[in-house]
Amino acid sequence: MARLSGKKALITGGTTGIGFATARLFIEEGAKVVVTGQNEDRVNQAGKELGHDAQVIRADVSSLVDLDTMVNEVKDQFGKIDILFINAGVLRMGPLSEVDEEHFDFQVNVNLKGAFFTIQKVVPVMNDGSSIIINSSNANQIGIPGLSIYSATKAAVRSLARTIGTELLDRKIRVNTVSPGPIETPILGKTGIPKEVADDIAEEIISQNPMKRFGVPEEIAKAVLFLASDDSSYMTGEEIVIDGGAASIG
Repeated sequence: MARLSGKKALITGGTTGIGFATARLFIEEGAKVVVTGQNEDRVNQAGKELGHDAQVIRADVSSLVDLDTMVNEVKDQFGKIDILFINAGVLRMGPLSEVDEEHFDFQVNVNLKGAFFTIQKVVPVMNDGSSIIINSSNANQIGIPGLSIYSATKAAVRSLARTIGTELLDRKIRVNTVSPGPIETPILGKTGIPKEVADDIAEEIISQNPMKRFGVPEEIAKAVLFLASDDSSYMTGEEIVIDGGAASIG
């Protein structure tokens, strides 16, 4: 039987990359999903590709107004849900000397504020015994030059899994983290850096990775599926790192 048969899931930042791959896998495993994204064109395209088992809506997780609208749509569509995957995230690169307030606020507002308030607002429409998965990063464990703010936000959401997981024990809602390393997603291209610079960074990342490659979104989606399903029923506050060994043996 499908591992998520009859389950209902919400995935933020689910129109591309890891979120989209996870939505597709959840549907294959029997779930119905609501997927959010900021870009209207990508929202529309994801809706076409995911088909009738998915509801795709535009929402900016850094906006509490958008989050309220999102929760209302989820309630209208599903009533209550069983799985929440906090996947929406952004990345900006810059050395300490060049980080300004906009650079700082942009990442904190999406990666940390967006994650926290999404959970706060969605938990009331989650069934007891549900699962929350937060997408962090192996950057929460290693020092990567130029990623000070991004890494700090990812360490912060790793901490949220522990603290919020403790608060939700009485409802048997589990909160766990998946922490990918370098994955073939559009996130690097969204940083605004020139393509040739991005290509050089990608080559450097590959050269330093023990497996000498990027991961693919489907590899992360399988870990999210495990944390979303009853297969991980004795796990909460935990972290699964999937980075080709970079954080542990790199």
